[in-house]
Amino acid sequence: MARVLVVDDDTTFCIMLRTWLEKRKFQVDSAFSHAGAMAALQAGAYDVVLTDLRLPDADGIDLLRRVKERAPKTRVILMTGYADIQTAVTAIKLGAFDYVSKPVIPDEILKLLHEALKPDPGASREAAGDRETPAATYLKGVSERADKLHEHIRLVAPTMMTVLISGESGTGKEYIARRVHALSRRAAGPFVAVDCGAVPKDLAGSEFFGHVKGSFTGAISDKEGYFLLASGGTIFLDEIGNLPYDVQVQLLRVLEERVARPIGGNKDVPVDVRVISATNENLKEAVDHGRFREDLFHRLNEFSLTALPLRERAEDIPLFAHHFLDRSTAELGKEVTGFDPAVLDIFQRYRWPGNLREMRNVIKRATLLCPGKFIAREQLPPELW
Repeated sequence: MARVLVVDDDTTFCIMLRTWLEKRKFQVDSAFSHAGAMAALQAGAYDVVLTDLRLPDADGIDLLRRVKERAPKTRVILMTGYADIQTAVTAIKLGAFDYVSKPVIPDEILKLLHEALKPDPGASREAAGDRETPAATYLKGVSERADKLHEHIRLVAPTMMTVLISGESGTGKEYIARRVHALSRRAAGPFVAVDCGAVPKDLAGSEFFGHVKGSFTGAISDKEGYFLLASGGTIFLDEIGNLPYDVQVQLLRVLEERVARPIGGNKDVPVDVRVISATNENLKEAVDHGRFREDLFHRLNEFSLTALPLRERAEDIPLFAHHFLDRSTAELGKEVTGFDPAVLDIFQRYRWPGNLREMRNVIKRATLLCPGKFIAREQLPPELW
């Protein structure tokens, strides 16, 4: 009988979920705070810890770290509101098994528990498609431009230089960032990806650099920002051009002095991270128009990489097409083995405005619709042909 610890300050919810899971043959304990969870973990071992991200005396991120220190094999599933989704995704990169959005659906919790209790739960989560994070495996391509990009990645990865990755949406900028991290001396440390456009402007300082309890309304406990979560590893700032101007000032100080001050704090905290950023806009133009600090631009752009649009790497199109087909068949449980020649010809002629992301979605849809072994033109969206 699997042991589950449910941690949430909503006692009614805890009791309801505990009763529901016990009827399904789980052994369930409840805790209503971070301190209560730690006491329960000290008293016994659990297979899964199911915790709210926001607790009255600390947060779920700290509890995640404590669980992983005490019992690395224990799976941690986070429950989170919509506003904390980015933090939950970050938590997965720090070792959480998965997250579920509130209001939770008991059947969804049950499904996640069964996956977490499998001998190799990572395999099932890897195929989860819609919430996937870029895999550590980097598909280089075979074109001359792909070779040059890969060589630049290999050269800059072992250094501590900041890297600015530019390129159109969907070209795989986060994959490139992860490849740089994987080849760096910090590969054993965390890789924390942050979508700068998704961080609320009024909370950006807290999200990036943390805050102390009571520093503003709603700050019910101390919070570590993304930069401290990435300590010893790499922080990836996606869509860096969306960063609020005042946060740009703070980021420049962090890069120059390697310290950060949490909101409401009275002392600096050392920062040990390698910074990789990405943008799909022309940051030089943003500098010219006063939307982005010139000094920060130069500090972020010690080395630049350009993610290649798919239409400019025609030799790589069949390689990526078969890669996405393999992933789609594994995820959807289909037995599609290839493409009709006409389909590959369409792929070569199409402009792919959405780049790799668009190709992945097109092939996933076609795989689902395909009745046989080979994807035909009829399974493609009409705009392609």
